[in-house]
Amino acid sequence: MQFGKWLAASTISVMCTVTAQAEVIQDVLDRKVDVDLPAERVVLGFYAEDYMAIGTEAAFDKVVGISRDTWEAWRPASWKLYTDYRPSLKDIPDVGEVESQTFSIEKVLSLKPSVVVLADWQYKGLGMDVDRLEDAGVPVIVVDYNAQTLERHLKSTEILGELTGQEDRAKQISEEYENTIVSAQKRIADAHLPKPRAYVEFGKKGPDQYSFTYGKNMWGAMLTAMGGDNIAAPFVEWWGPMNPEQVIASKPEVVFISGTESGVKGKAMVMGQGIDQKISVERLKGFANRAGWSEMPAVKNENFHGIYQGASRSILDASMAQYIAKSLYPKLFEDVNPQQGYLDFYKKYLPVAPTGTFAISITE
Repeated sequence: MQFGKWLAASTISVMCTVTAQAEVIQDVLDRKVDVDLPAERVVLGFYAEDYMAIGTEAAFDKVVGISRDTWEAWRPASWKLYTDYRPSLKDIPDVGEVESQTFSIEKVLSLKPSVVVLADWQYKGLGMDVDRLEDAGVPVIVVDYNAQTLERHLKSTEILGELTGQEDRAKQISEEYENTIVSAQKRIADAHLPKPRAYVEFGKKGPDQYSFTYGKNMWGAMLTAMGGDNIAAPFVEWWGPMNPEQVIASKPEVVFISGTESGVKGKAMVMGQGIDQKISVERLKGFANRAGWSEMPAVKNENFHGIYQGASRSILDASMAQYIAKSLYPKLFEDVNPQQGYLDFYKKYLPVAPTGTFAISITE
């Protein structure tokens, strides 16, 4: 009997030891990091919806800290949608936000995380503060959906799958994403059509002021990936404003103005959760009426679109890539319904059902 108890206790001890054994994750920066998997105490810097879609809602049972502004402040309607469904999200401690320099290493350490997950831009923004986490024995994993490259999207999804113990689900999501992107690119390549000149702007300042556009990453990378000739590429490396005269002189044939829910009180472009289509189209027309834009090919041909900023830099953005492709090459993608594809992803992988306006043409 005593031997049986000893054997059972020894077996449990061995199992716990195996469970707690660190495994190596190679992140998007090719850093090899030892992490106990699946992660039990996670501080999440960004990509909350991706973490939930890949890891399931149960993954948030293990999230002990978040950079709350990257969700609540940047996408307030999305935050409300999720917190109405799962109020306990509000109870997750806030560790601050890197861009506004409120991110607190002390707060992170006080939560005793088993891993900190950061976006590439957060990792770079924290600089030597990352060393303080690692010196304290806290592993830091870097993922990156902002680059908007197929390689980093797939790698980031694989990593989140490993962290949450949802490798098979991550593989399925990755395969679906890759198929959407690659099949769209093949249609475009096989058609051998000229690349339409295109411009995208985050319309957060409204039509009276030019806000920033994108070069190599985010919407700029998506334009290029979907066969567009990004007029900002020669002038803006990553993101930043483009000279208004140069925008006009470049004669874009397709224009995209992105927006979020937060600009609804001013003149900013508004898109997203809870946004009425009529308001989005009205705001979009304000941008089309900018001084000097009446002769722009995109305006004259009404190839002028609103897109949801919150649906970029995410594994959810396959449908936005489709929308860009369809706007650039309408006849090639007549059978594709990108906005429905966006909603279908939620039905399949997330516990909430968004309603609103996520992609819109000025003619709607």
